[in-house]
Amino acid sequence: MARVVHSYDDPERFVAGTVGEPGARTFFLQARAGHRLTSVACEKEQVMALAERLDVMLDEVARRFDRDPVAASGVDDTAPLEQPIEEEFRAGTMTLAWEADAERVVIEVFAVVTGDPAELEESDPVAAAMESDDAEVFVVRITEEQARAFARRAVALVASGRPSCPFCGRPIDADGHICPRANGYRRHLPE
Repeated sequence: MARVVHSYDDPERFVAGTVGEPGARTFFLQARAGHRLTSVACEKEQVMALAERLDVMLDEVARRFDRDPVAASGVDDTAPLEQPIEEEFRAGTMTLAWEADAERVVIEVFAVVTGDPAELEESDPVAAAMESDDAEVFVVRITEEQARAFARRAVALVASGRPSCPFCGRPIDADGHICPRANGYRRHLPE
């Protein structure tokens, strides 16, 4: 089976978004170009890590090439994910790169590869999974401005979820949570 590549060069839209209520949200990366729409499910931590790494990488690009960091221009995209949201695959490994010639950020998202553990190499199952030739991949090439806008939206999206416990850092549900730092007592948000 050949690898399926969902590739977008300068998409009209590339965003992170969610479906569901805080505490039960599913996170997606979504790109649109014309009538093509691709949605990839991912974890909240992956969205946050991607946003943080984008900012770090773009700051480094500006420093190395002696340029001013791209400033925010225009209005941020705060619209919901586009419908229909049909999950192409669940995100596994992500890579991030800078194409200096084209001045584009390249984001690659590889599908989680599952299979018979006996078939994976015992010495390095992670490398065996990453090198699978039939795994799907989502590739997006965007401008610095689009990358900064993506990062701002992603940070706001993650922050809009459940508040974190000030003691242990875990999310607090509406009915509180059992905090390991409180010796098993249920903590609630301060009123």
